[in-house]
Amino acid sequence: MIRQRVARQDRVKRQDGLSLGKGAMRILVVSTAVGPIGQGRGGGVEVTIGSLVGGLADRGHQLMVLAPEGSEPCGCPMGTVAGHLQPPWQQQPRDAPILQPPHGVLAAMWREAWALQGHHHVVLNLGYDWLPLWLGPCFTVPVLHLISMGSLSRAMDEAIADVASTHPGRLAFHSKSQMESFGIHQGVVVGNGFDLNTYRFVQEPEPLLGWVGRIAPEKGLGDAAAAAALLHMPLAVWGRVEDPAYKDRVMADHPNCDFHWQGFLPPLRLRQELGHCAALLMTPHWQEAFGNAVVEAMACGVPVVAYQRGGPQETIDHGLTGFLVEPGQVAHLAAMAEKACHLDRHRIRRRCRERFGMAPFAQRLEAWILAALCQDPPL
Repeated sequence: MIRQRVARQDRVKRQDGLSLGKGAMRILVVSTAVGPIGQGRGGGVEVTIGSLVGGLADRGHQLMVLAPEGSEPCGCPMGTVAGHLQPPWQQQPRDAPILQPPHGVLAAMWREAWALQGHHHVVLNLGYDWLPLWLGPCFTVPVLHLISMGSLSRAMDEAIADVASTHPGRLAFHSKSQMESFGIHQGVVVGNGFDLNTYRFVQEPEPLLGWVGRIAPEKGLGDAAAAAALLHMPLAVWGRVEDPAYKDRVMADHPNCDFHWQGFLPPLRLRQELGHCAALLMTPHWQEAFGNAVVEAMACGVPVVAYQRGGPQETIDHGLTGFLVEPGQVAHLAAMAEKACHLDRHRIRRRCRERFGMAPFAQRLEAWILAALCQDPPL
């Protein structure tokens, strides 16, 4: 049974039809099924959903979010759905079959989305899952998909390819590199956006390197630890421990690294702490779709040194806001981190504001949604 944090007047208004101000839309946003919003399991989707809701609401649109039970408020009416969480694709082999847990929250959320679709102009899927991609054509209103990760699974690749062949305007990606990982070379890239006023700028940082992400093998924490040890600098690590055995292995493999384990922090607290780092390291062993941590660090004035793969190679201005290095080159990573500590932090923050504000992100999302509705209007 869905549990809604929606005032009675909001429920009544939804029953009055779809009439809104000129150009305004009612948008049903379906979050990821891998975890409740606010607990860190959803990774970058949790940051994206806040910016998406805030930016589109500022443009006059009315939004409702469906999310797993236990989710924190995200700035608009929310329906929470009970059920077993969906296993993340990044924890499965590339040839793994599609998994559907009994009493799964994924199926329950999309059952609820089906029931609510008549009160909305469009359904926007943020989950990296096969089911919404397959169900989309069965809905009576268009279902759009903001894909949150790169190519990880043959099953997901095929599902995305099916939508790309039949309804290409319904797909959008965070970066060109992410889109191309699926073999798609012409499509919609919306980037990402952030409420940059919530990030604390720090002019004089501590002699400290930072790293942000889920603590799991594909995020490459071990490489950051090795670089920090080479520089004899402590490494602050923010993130949820997804794989405890991997954390133990990283600590055992890098005894000379001075780890400062910070755990998973709510977004607003992280935005207050991140600025104390002299530089942020981003060392993914997979194709990051965008790399929210890059922009979050830059919003605090922190330069970023990242592997040259996936989204970070499109978000970092090499030599201005940080440096890009070849994946796996730990000595070069350390050398560039030392160099990055001398970059102009005011300039980094200004450049971040130019490129990654919440309002431009909302404009890009709105343009994508309106174009998709023009191609495929609701019945």
